[in-house]
Amino acid sequence: MTAREDTARTVLVLGATGYVGSRLVPALLAAGHDVVASSSRPPEPAAYEWGTSVEWRRCDATDVGQVERALEGVDALCYLVHSLDGPRFADRDRLAARTTAEAVSRSGVSRVVYLSGLVPDPGGRALSEHIASRHEVESLLASSGRSTLALRAGVVIGAGSTSFEIVRQLATLLVVQPVPSWMHSKVQPVAVSDVARALVEAVGDDDVTGSLDVGGPDVLRYPDLLASFSRCAGLLRLRLPVPAAPSTAVGLGMAALSAAPPRTALALAHSLRDDMVCRPGHTWVPADGEPLLDAETAIRRALSGDPGVPESARHGDAVWTRRQPLVEAVPSPASMRAASLLALRRAREASGQARRLWAGPGR
Repeated sequence: MTAREDTARTVLVLGATGYVGSRLVPALLAAGHDVVASSSRPPEPAAYEWGTSVEWRRCDATDVGQVERALEGVDALCYLVHSLDGPRFADRDRLAARTTAEAVSRSGVSRVVYLSGLVPDPGGRALSEHIASRHEVESLLASSGRSTLALRAGVVIGAGSTSFEIVRQLATLLVVQPVPSWMHSKVQPVAVSDVARALVEAVGDDDVTGSLDVGGPDVLRYPDLLASFSRCAGLLRLRLPVPAAPSTAVGLGMAALSAAPPRTALALAHSLRDDMVCRPGHTWVPADGEPLLDAETAIRRALSGDPGVPESARHGDAVWTRRQPLVEAVPSPASMRAASLLALRRAREASGQARRLWAGPGR
């Protein structure tokens, strides 16, 4: 369904070249909205199939001048800014959210939509740093005084998604998968196409504010999610319970055995102790009545390579998530191909670090 002329908006997508943003922009265009695509990197329209259908504005969300220029002539803002892979990411996200909220309060923007993370009940324990940061950003954006909605999602399924890629890489590499005794929390994964659908719907409905959770129809435990992936990928894998291990050790293991940035893996590992499921009565229900994708359907779409579905890989996805067809075409067990790909990535990282050191000050 496309937006009517009287409901179509000019929507700024901050973080348009990121994983969700690159899937959201075409969904907004299909709904009849005009899109201003923005990210902190120089624009690369040719890298996206929708690149020539939007207006590009470069914007670092921590720079008030750039944010104000990006907001000119905009009716609604989709805020997809996250900094998990950098040091002091919570400080940077706080500054970006505060800067954006203040600029929004001085602009003509009437609607702000933020993709946040599910906030669990930690049972008296402190929230993990990355979940606490997402919650703080929600409050800062709401301080703009505009109609604001935070859509909270947990594991997003799709090739290129950070959480999905970590699951894929670990499940492919490890024939025997150690599962700490505490890592049996519940998770409610959601397909990236449904996340984009929720964001598009939220852009057009100023009356819904506060926060809503976004999750698919399946509630699984983490070992079950690993099993679902293995089933869909045709992999024979064994999950082995192991004694309790600190979440930091688990995060370091995730970083070592996948190509994920270490800080990202650590931040996500600290969230594995809590149930990441939607709150009854505070869960997004599609206005069009169409069902959400179940986990295995979403996984199969992510593995299909079909460019026509949002769950499939895209050229602009993070480098560490990209597949290597030449390596994967080698006739060998999947675990060996995964190990070869990980070794290749590690070699490239080491080579890059060596080049940067060699080209350092004084050379």
